[in-house]
Amino acid sequence: MDAGATLRRTRGLALALLATGSVGQGLTAQDASADYTEPYQRKALEIYRTAIGFRTAAGHGQVPALARYLAGEFRAGGFPAEDVHLLPQTMPGGEETASLVVRYRGDGSSGLDPVLLIAHMDVVDALPEDWERDPFTLIEEDGYFFGRGTLDDKFGVTTLTATFLRLKAAGWVPTRDLIIGFTGDEETGMLTTRGLVTTHRPLTDAEFALNADAGGGSVGRAGEGIAYHIQTSEKTYATFDFTVRNPGGHSSLPRQDNAIYELAAALRRLEAFRFPVMTNATTLRYFEESARVTDGEVGAAMRRFAEDPSDAEAADVLAEDPANVGITRTTCVATMLGGGHAENALPQTATATVNCRIFPGVSVAEVEATLREVADDDRVEIQVRGDPSASAASTLRDDVLSAVAAAVESRFPGTAIIPYMAPYGTDGREVRNAGIPTYGVMGLFMRDEEIFAHGLNERVPVRAFFGALEHWYTILNELAGR
Repeated sequence: MDAGATLRRTRGLALALLATGSVGQGLTAQDASADYTEPYQRKALEIYRTAIGFRTAAGHGQVPALARYLAGEFRAGGFPAEDVHLLPQTMPGGEETASLVVRYRGDGSSGLDPVLLIAHMDVVDALPEDWERDPFTLIEEDGYFFGRGTLDDKFGVTTLTATFLRLKAAGWVPTRDLIIGFTGDEETGMLTTRGLVTTHRPLTDAEFALNADAGGGSVGRAGEGIAYHIQTSEKTYATFDFTVRNPGGHSSLPRQDNAIYELAAALRRLEAFRFPVMTNATTLRYFEESARVTDGEVGAAMRRFAEDPSDAEAADVLAEDPANVGITRTTCVATMLGGGHAENALPQTATATVNCRIFPGVSVAEVEATLREVADDDRVEIQVRGDPSASAASTLRDDVLSAVAAAVESRFPGTAIIPYMAPYGTDGREVRNAGIPTYGVMGLFMRDEEIFAHGLNERVPVRAFFGALEHWYTILNELAGR
């Protein structure tokens, strides 16, 4: 959802969220796509280039066109028409979007239920006049692919699509069904995601899901693997409006109950407030494993916190680290502000937008009650937007860990594999809510400072893109091969 901020982890083990890594080698700016000549690699690049060309941001109506293109590629690649499902959906406001479901039928010899593979076709919009290059044209330059969605998440869409086509072309028959579920509004409402696991559940029901829009690996400057993260849970995304109203009046006659000042006072109290420290099995293991590859004060705090979550000093150190504050507690922060209607009139209304990322297990209602206590002013109206939904953590599975370990070891031997809770939102939240355990295991290995998802000049290393193809090839063979 905001999988861009989505993606920065502790410096030095930041988890590359949305693109890939390369087989057994590091990432360098000198590599070019000309080095990759296998038919499946060239097909993947063709799909990537075409997908980037669709402006699938909200308001442009391009998601159905991309879904139709991908559906055609699957059918041309040998998938029966009855196993390729294009599912149109009308959004609130009337814009058309779509989701796409493709079933790769297995022979059933494993006796296991299907695996669902998810990614999203929509992107955050990009203004061409702000970019150095056309954001909706895939441009290769200096060893990188540039373009909106190169990371978030046409990277996931492309690498999953290309892997299905590669396996089908080789005549591979899985031992269980594999199901692709591509969604059309992850960046805005996730209604298509919810539809896939509710209305269209017969098409997508699975033992568990793998999310190509989360997880991933970080590398050092020399291209060495540092850590690979498996996402097992997400915080709840909830937005609240803080509003103060009064009759206003002429600015030459100031009154004591000024809406802007009252709102500002409430926001200052929110600024000073910290929600209590919380942990779960995933976050404790995250800090335990991350401490092994993190130097300095932060690494020491991770180690102490994993051993004793009541260590207030360690928690304070982590709270000062932007990459880790969201892992230790619920956070709420003011993000937008508006008020008044004329420069010579007292404000009749002042409103602030407060965005919260809520720790799993904490209800939205509980956070709302806390915000009212913190505001400590009955004149401040607090209203939650929409109907935010919480998502429980998925328990780690040995089969998923084993498959991911095989994929990572083949490319970056000895890299630590670390589960984590995401402080942002993805389609995985809706899938987990529907009772399907979900794990973020994208194929990207990348440096923290190269991640520009949702921002200007979004990019992934060329070598990382082609490496992700090997990542998914290994994982699917591990989970559904002989």
